Amino acid sequence: MTINPIQNILNQFPLMVIDGAFATELEKRGCDLNHSLWSAKVLMESPQMIDEVHTDYFEAGADCVITASYQATVEGFRRHGLSETEALALIGKAVEIAVNARDRFWASCKQQSLRPKPIVAASVGPYGAFLADGSEYRGDYQISEDALIAFHYSRMKALIDAGADILACETIPCLMEARAIARLLEKEFPGHFAWMSFSAKDGKHNCNGELIADCAKELEPFTQIAAIGINCTAPQHITSLIHEIKRNSTKPIIAYPNSGESYEADNKTWSGCHDDGSFSSHAQHWCEQGVQIIGGCCRTTPEDIRAIVGWVRPDHQWSQWIFDPKKS
Repeated sequence: MTINPIQNILNQFPLMVIDGAFATELEKRGCDLNHSLWSAKVLMESPQMIDEVHTDYFEAGADCVITASYQATVEGFRRHGLSETEALALIGKAVEIAVNARDRFWASCKQQSLRPKPIVAASVGPYGAFLADGSEYRGDYQISEDALIAFHYSRMKALIDAGADILACETIPCLMEARAIARLLEKEFPGHFAWMSFSAKDGKHNCNGELIADCAKELEPFTQIAAIGINCTAPQHITSLIHEIKRNSTKPIIAYPNSGESYEADNKTWSGCHDDGSFSSHAQHWCEQGVQIIGGCCRTTPEDIRAIVGWVRPDHQWSQWIFDPKKS
């Protein structure tokens, strides 16, 4: 089995910092993501913008970026007229863009000894993301576990073949889908690792209503699941969810919740306030409660990640001057 990339970082550093929101950063650059492919649409239209977002997070101090493949599936691309070959190439391209951004950044990093070389996590969104009907926040799939395995296989293979360091199985709403992915990883990709991150509706349950403690217990025997945790969830639930996971898991805990703003599905807008300092403060509390891998999801920014890095590695102050633009 290959080296677990998360454990490799945690063996040298107490915390691993991942990136923040991706889609909202693309929207800031003028991308229209009101589409069933969401950020995967940008893979076809403006790949350079994806590179720019990844680079912003590396410069902010992230030890890991997540690829633009959350909603990139063979089935989804074929709905929009692409062949299977073209779809698989685009899925692989999401990894290639991130890897190229990482390698270019690392070659220009002036303080490599003070931080880990960043890794690339290939996003594996849930089946509900492909449906684009909000079911990734419900988990009420009308599909079997074996059918979920078949659905995820081609994308996971394409992401791994393209050179992803790890798979980020994220916003998973139900235990059945998590178990399907873990079984698929074990059977078809024995030399590779993934983290499993659930979406949750409160402090104890995933979005399908199952106890997060039971999910952690179910995944504990799967050695290729390198971390377990929560993303795309309101910040107020994170502390309780951390404690529930710790009851039944020895794996590193990952948390990358939303900014705290609320999404209004009817008019597709966000409401509430986002305070950069407040998110960083909450993140520090979650790490004190046992999180070892920390970042942000919807509406968080490179500035949030930079603020987190500021207290993760305060002695080195490397986050302000780690990139030499003359070499970029």
